[in-house]
Amino acid sequence: MAIIPIRIAPDPVLRQKSKRVRFIDSSINKLINDMLETMRFASGAGLAAPQIGIPLRVIVIGLPEQKDICLINPQIVRKRGERLVTEGCLSIPGYRGEVKRSVSVTAKGQDRSGKEIRIKAEELLAQVLEHEIDHLNGVLYVDKLESMDKLHKLEPEEAQL
Repeated sequence: MAIIPIRIAPDPVLRQKSKRVRFIDSSINKLINDMLETMRFASGAGLAAPQIGIPLRVIVIGLPEQKDICLINPQIVRKRGERLVTEGCLSIPGYRGEVKRSVSVTAKGQDRSGKEIRIKAEELLAQVLEHEIDHLNGVLYVDKLESMDKLHKLEPEEAQL
């Protein structure tokens, strides 16, 4: 496993639409392991492959008190409700912004063995799923701000949170 540098906006790979993974092999499993290690090292809640420069449809999520999630070729198949949340991104360090996200989502994709899975999520997990899947489509959370007034630069002590 390896910690891979996280790409920072405006890196063009963050704006590309990622390609579907056609075959899940040892290289995809290595990618997932590297992504998990990189996400943990950066203290992130999730990470999408484009954030480490690889335009493939792979995401990982690691939330406290929950088993790590990896999804290959994920997509949101259902959204319910809307709420305003404060969000940040490892690819836009030092900032947080208020965006609208769903109250709950259902996502589907494949696990690292290729098995089809569905995840029904609410609150923070729903938010992270939407955020990471947006990355696969070249969308950053700042694109969803109602206005730039909703983007806030963090003070150094806040950036550690």
